[in-house]
Amino acid sequence: MKILHIIPNLKKGGAERIVIDIVRILNQNTSNQVKLILFEDKIEYDIKDIKKLIEIVPSKVQLSITKRNQLNITELQNTIELFQPDSIHSHLFEAEIVSRSCTFPNAKWFSHSHNRMISLSNLNPFSIKSKRDLTNYFEKRYLLKRYRKNGGNNFIAISEDISNFLRTVLPKDLQRIHLLQNAIEIKRFERPMDFNKVRDNVFNMVSIGRLDKNKNHQLLIDVVLELKKRGIPVHLTILGEGVERIPLQEKIVQLNLSNQLSLVGLQEKVEMYLWNADLYLHSAIYEGFGLAIIEAMACGLPVVCTDGRGNRDLIQEGENGFMVGERDPKLLADKIELLLKNDILRQEMGEKARKFAQGFGIKKYVDQLLLIYKS
Repeated sequence: MKILHIIPNLKKGGAERIVIDIVRILNQNTSNQVKLILFEDKIEYDIKDIKKLIEIVPSKVQLSITKRNQLNITELQNTIELFQPDSIHSHLFEAEIVSRSCTFPNAKWFSHSHNRMISLSNLNPFSIKSKRDLTNYFEKRYLLKRYRKNGGNNFIAISEDISNFLRTVLPKDLQRIHLLQNAIEIKRFERPMDFNKVRDNVFNMVSIGRLDKNKNHQLLIDVVLELKKRGIPVHLTILGEGVERIPLQEKIVQLNLSNQLSLVGLQEKVEMYLWNADLYLHSAIYEGFGLAIIEAMACGLPVVCTDGRGNRDLIQEGENGFMVGERDPKLLADKIELLLKNDILRQEMGEKARKFAQGFGIKKYVDQLLLIYKS
């Protein structure tokens, strides 16, 4: 089977991580011929083993409400026709718009919905209230037309929340929706027997995610402040980079939390931080799934998080973690304090989290994906 994956780039992110894992596993099967197309040569992962499968094809689409669309897709169209794929699988919205501007009805097309595709929301000309609404309206009309031009479309929903969303916004003839929750390379996150955890008098916590407003790290700073007030010795390490770094750092200094909080930027080996932690925190306002949560669980960490909708699939309340509905630092601190002050409970929940994560292995995932391609 010839399988083509398309994503704008390989900068640090959950979608980019799983694309790399998918391509690696697909390539291990000699009956598959795999290609990964990027629009720009921006790669922040170690991909030496699959570099030969990657092709940089500069492509861009700028839609216009006056129908004067600017399409730079000739090279992409030629690449698709030369490869003659059986399946074309796109990731992230830029790749969605650009790839669907090409025409190749001989393949089955797949859209990987890593989050709610807001441009597919239900709008009509009378409900448009902003420029963003207008853009979404025309993007949806454009995509629906292009989906049908290529013989239809399939959607990979990574959570129940996204699956339900797609069912409410897509016309009946395009509701080919496959629920396939994200996966990880389990062995990478299993703590080695000879790993010596750093021992000190501080409880170590970790959070991983892009430093933007949606990930809501401001809330976690408030949580650490609350724990400090309660006299609980904690240190939170936040892995990630983004536009919120300066405001976050300023708040940390302002609240005198420099000894309790560290922003360490992008890290290749996130598992090293997880192995040294006592629990994992996640504060996203919206989460399509929560890949970092599964990674933390695979490391044997219980999770304390806010309700991001997509991560509801992952939290078994009181078993492998706690989900707090209100974004209240005191409520989050209550759950954290409960876990940190009860070693037995924390270890039991960590072991349940580790076992739960075993169901999200990448090899099993790719086997299911191949069945979807062939269905």
